[in-house]
Amino acid sequence: MRSGHRLGRPFGWLWGAYGTSALGTWLAFGAFPLIAIQVLHAGPAEVAALASVGAAVGAAVAVPLGPWVEFRRKRPVLIATDLVRFAALLTIPAAFALGVLTFLQLLLVSVVVAAADITFRAASGAYLKTLLPAEDLLVANARLESTAWTTTIIGPPLGGAAIGLLGPVATVVADAVSYLLSALGIRATGGQEARTERRAAARMRVGDLLDGWRYILADATLRPLFYNTALFNGLVMAAQPLLAVLMLGRLGFAPWQYGLAFAAPSIGGLLGSRLARPLVTRFGQHQVLVMTGALRAIWPVGLAFVGPGTGGLLLVVGVELGLIFCCGVFNPVQATYRLERTPTDRVARTLSAWAVTTKASTAILTAVWGVLGSLLGPRTAIGLAGVLLLATPLLLPRRAAALRPEPEPAPSRT
Repeated sequence: MRSGHRLGRPFGWLWGAYGTSALGTWLAFGAFPLIAIQVLHAGPAEVAALASVGAAVGAAVAVPLGPWVEFRRKRPVLIATDLVRFAALLTIPAAFALGVLTFLQLLLVSVVVAAADITFRAASGAYLKTLLPAEDLLVANARLESTAWTTTIIGPPLGGAAIGLLGPVATVVADAVSYLLSALGIRATGGQEARTERRAAARMRVGDLLDGWRYILADATLRPLFYNTALFNGLVMAAQPLLAVLMLGRLGFAPWQYGLAFAAPSIGGLLGSRLARPLVTRFGQHQVLVMTGALRAIWPVGLAFVGPGTGGLLLVVGVELGLIFCCGVFNPVQATYRLERTPTDRVARTLSAWAVTTKASTAILTAVWGVLGSLLGPRTAIGLAGVLLLATPLLLPRRAAALRPEPEPAPSRT
């Protein structure tokens, strides 16, 4: 490993672009629901649709984009998806200024942004694998994970202050500008990206849309990890609206206390991502993957026991801190493991299928748990999600698999 783990100028620009867009996203966190409520006077059903339908339709739109991205140079795709998000988000302040903003426009923009997000993630993973040698992938993924948690810590408070002073539309402008800056950063990575091989058939067939899922399900180690990720993420996210109802409603927590309960523990993600590489060096990739994947599942059930007052607040902070710390270690190790297991010419399709499934499972489970929360009560539904999460470690890969050899072009560094 190189002294100081210098990953080169191109990765530096990519890292900076990622951090800029992530910060913009967190600055605008909650802006769409606020605009819907405060500007368009939308009701609960419309606000729920904005979150769930937008993400679900965006995931469906992204399905054909994975195979399309696979056979194109990734850097232009990254720049294009950033510019698409920039342009889509700018339509909101423009329509607001002209007095013609509608709920349908918010929904359409959320669909476009969700589809572009999935496409960007797929292309960026493929681009990262060609940009760096295999031994540097964990360091790179840990730095990206660390940046994600850092922006999670500082973004929402700054965004909340900006919303209070300037209104939610202003944070949408900031988010849009962050994508423009990200596109400029990716453009600055420079270098000549290798031309991808074209398929013999010029036109995409319907069966090609399933290539990513076919590869994942055929791989004995990726398949259980795929199921684990979809179920774990879906159950964790499905409980969040119910926890908000419980804390802000029945238990009487103030909004700032609710925000603190989830912002403060993000420091655990920052710490976990910094420890990912040393832990893998000492214990091995597979052992760390399984250990942290199992440990992250034991925390959420504790949220079913949250009570009022300071004790309840500290319980939520403690549970979230433990959960996020484990995720901070697990996520970059998993991302690296997935890249190493996937041939370069299949990365975009695989990552696209992975992201689409994760978003779809989250949307479905969130809807199901909304019904369960109404029938059983939020506390019982949260506890049920926590109990089911205890079974998710059974889906983790049980043994380390040998890497598949493949010819790799030497990454160019400047």
